[in-house]
Amino acid sequence: MELTKIAFGGGCHWCTEAVFQTLIGVEKVEQGWVASTAKNNAFSEAVIVHFNSKIKVKTLIEIHLLTHKSTNNHAMRKKYRSAIYYFSDSQKKECQKIIDDLQANFEEKIITQIIPFQKFKPSSLAFQNYYQSNPNKPFCKTYINPKLTLIKKKFSKFSSL
Repeated sequence: MELTKIAFGGGCHWCTEAVFQTLIGVEKVEQGWVASTAKNNAFSEAVIVHFNSKIKVKTLIEIHLLTHKSTNNHAMRKKYRSAIYYFSDSQKKECQKIIDDLQANFEEKIITQIIPFQKFKPSSLAFQNYYQSNPNKPFCKTYINPKLTLIKKKFSKFSSL
């Protein structure tokens, strides 16, 4: 089965990694830092998601928007850039249409940027698969579990939990 990839940034990459690892149709999640171009050329925490046809990019984007502060331009945005990183012009156009369509579901304006993927630096092995290795740590219980509960409730068709 052919895989497609897209990258997401928005919050802690431990959280983002755990969210996408629980989805049916996601084959691989690479955790680390992504850089784009121009003013977004600094590395920011993110993941690359490799997925198959069992899940659509629209579902991935909607989950991404709902599992981080996609309408909040807080002080940590350099480290936690709210972004969808595309790998082709057609993917860019598809992402923009999806964001435009999903905006109606949000009271505030979505600030998530749609920007080109440029470079990736993986996290050290000690931090990869963080939730899977440490589900009982306070950080996981406080920050990751609520996101996984949201997925189970709102996206149960795609949840492997």
